[in-house]
Amino acid sequence: MHIVHLMASPFVGGPERQVLGLARHLPAPFRTSFLSFAERGLARPFLEEARRHGLEAVELPHNVPRVLKCISDVARELRQRKADILCCSGYKPDLIGWRAARRTGIPVIAIAHGWTAATLRVRVYEALDRLAMRRVDAVVCVSEAQAAKVRAASVPEHKIITIPNGIGAEAFAAPEPGYRESLVRLFPSPPRQVVGAAGRLSREKNMALFVEAAAQVVARQQDVGFVVFGEGPLHTALSGQIKRLGLQDRFVLAGFRADLAKLLPHLDLTVLSSITEGLPVFLLEAFAAGVPMVATAVGGIPEVLEEGKCGHLVPSGDAAALADRIIDLLRNGDARRAMGLYAQAKVRSDFSCQQQARRYEQLFVRLIGGRLASLQ
Repeated sequence: MHIVHLMASPFVGGPERQVLGLARHLPAPFRTSFLSFAERGLARPFLEEARRHGLEAVELPHNVPRVLKCISDVARELRQRKADILCCSGYKPDLIGWRAARRTGIPVIAIAHGWTAATLRVRVYEALDRLAMRRVDAVVCVSEAQAAKVRAASVPEHKIITIPNGIGAEAFAAPEPGYRESLVRLFPSPPRQVVGAAGRLSREKNMALFVEAAAQVVARQQDVGFVVFGEGPLHTALSGQIKRLGLQDRFVLAGFRADLAKLLPHLDLTVLSSITEGLPVFLLEAFAAGVPMVATAVGGIPEVLEEGKCGHLVPSGDAAALADRIIDLLRNGDARRAMGLYAQAKVRSDFSCQQQARRYEQLFVRLIGGRLASLQ
């Protein structure tokens, strides 16, 4: 059975890591290929990463606003690859993909990773995405919170299935000691403890709240360093905020790091300050690394982070609550270690790539069975 994923991937983020993990864990006779819009050349790192794992990956020749050309490109690729199912991630793939799949007569799945409402243009596209999801054969939601949003968009209940994100915990099995030194060397003067976050520097991640909370922590405990891994449109604004708050020696924007999995186990604590989420991959990665988290209680985060067991939940937008919880855990090493071990066991038992792949396999078989029955 040939599964084709349609992406629009300007960087290798959480959704990209999820579909790559799914492809690597699906058993034979499933095989997976990836198509991506070029995104001005920015999709190439994702396509190269897919190829590095032995997966076929193709950069499409046309992009929006040439919608009809895009549909024709995707339909052609589906026919040439004799695709059985098309999976779409994001509003552009959803809008183009469901039309291309209808041309070729194969089922199409929209994977609802989450909506960001980041800009006016994005909000328009996401409104169109909600309409497209009503027309696909199935919508996979990465959390129950995202499923509730999809239901509110009038997607028929029988099309909705929740399959939580999965994580390959094996990447965090043996922390390498030298990476702690690499972590503290990011700072002009080495801190005693390091609190980290990772994600796109964009509105929905609300890294400005993390910076504001860091300033409150440093005012009470000066031997702490803060680091964010990731790139995005708000880099300049965040840099300015860090400077205004006098945090240049204590808050580092470290950019994208391909070795994030090796650095994560050496953080003392992690933070998610998001306004909205589906089910953040960074949450699962931090837990797989055995590091507890303080996070805003939005989207699918409370479905994974058990208050007081894996870390702490705080209200969205509350910098003081975020700072207080960070300080509580930094001052209690025993609690941090216990929470990290509990979180690690939880992710390995409940959020593995193998479990995710099994649930997708069941969905694929059901959709193909329905297609074959309709042809008889």
